[in-house]
Amino acid sequence: MRDLGVGFKYLVQGQKWVGRHGRWLGFGLLPGLVTLVLYAAALVGLGYGADDLTAWATPFADDWSSPWLGIFRGTLTALVFAFGLFLAVITFTAVTLLVGQPFYESLSEEVDRSEGGEVPESGLPLWRELWISARDSLRILLRVALYGVLLFACGFIPVIGQTVVPAIGFCVSGFFLTEELTAVALQRRGVELKERLRLLRGRRMAALGFGVPLTLAFLVPFVAVFLMPGAVAGATLMARELRGETAGDGAEEDDREDDREGGGRPVDGGTAYRHAAGNASHG
Repeated sequence: MRDLGVGFKYLVQGQKWVGRHGRWLGFGLLPGLVTLVLYAAALVGLGYGADDLTAWATPFADDWSSPWLGIFRGTLTALVFAFGLFLAVITFTAVTLLVGQPFYESLSEEVDRSEGGEVPESGLPLWRELWISARDSLRILLRVALYGVLLFACGFIPVIGQTVVPAIGFCVSGFFLTEELTAVALQRRGVELKERLRLLRGRRMAALGFGVPLTLAFLVPFVAVFLMPGAVAGATLMARELRGETAGDGAEEDDREDDREGGGRPVDGGTAYRHAAGNASHG
C-alpha cells in the first residue's frame, strides 16, 4: 500500500514543478483549453439527449406502469451519462496529449533536463510521433471501452452497481490515465505500449495513487486544464523511476559546486525534485 502514496507524491511533485516554472504552466494550458471546449459541448449534448436515447433504446418499456417506467429509464439515463463521463475522463487526456504533443514533449524534456543526466529524444519526425501516439491511444481506448461495457452491465446489480462498480471504474480510469501521461516520457525513450503496460502493472498501486486522484479532480470543470501541465511533469518523474533512472553524476557535482560557492544557499528546484524522487523510490 506504500506505493499508493508514492504515486500520489509524484502527482504533487509535478504540480510543484510547474508552479516553480511558471512559463511552462502557461505553455501547457492551451491544448487543454481547446479540448475542454469540445468536450464540454459534447457532454452538454449528451445531458440533453440521454433521456431521449434511453427512451429510443427501450421501446419495450413504453407500456410499463408508474413508477417502474420512470425508475427504470431514470436509472438507465444516469448510467448512460455516467458511461459518457467515464469515457470523457479517459479520452480527454488522450485527445489533449494528441493536440498538444509538441507542447507536452517539450515540457517533459525540460523536466528531464532539470533532473540531470541524459535527456532522451525519440529522433522521429513530428508526424511519426503523432501517428504512434494516436495508434497507442486508440489501443488504450479499446481496452477502456471493454471495461466500460462490463462495468455498465454490472451497474444494474442492486447496491453493488451503485457502490462497488463506480469505485472499480475510477480505478480503471486512473490506471489508464497514468499510462497515457507516462507515455509522453516513455515514448521518447522508445518504450512500446506493451512494455509501458508491463511497467505500470509491476507498480499498479503507484499507478493508481497517481491516476485515481487525478481522475477525481478531472471531474471538476476546468480543473483538468490547469492540472494537465503538472500531470505531465509528475508522470515524467514517475517514468524516470519506472525505468530506474537517476540524476547524472555531472549534474549532481555541479549542484554540489553551486552549493559550496553559494555558501549554503538553498538548492535549486531541480535538485529538490531529485531528492524527492529518490526518497519516493526508496519509500
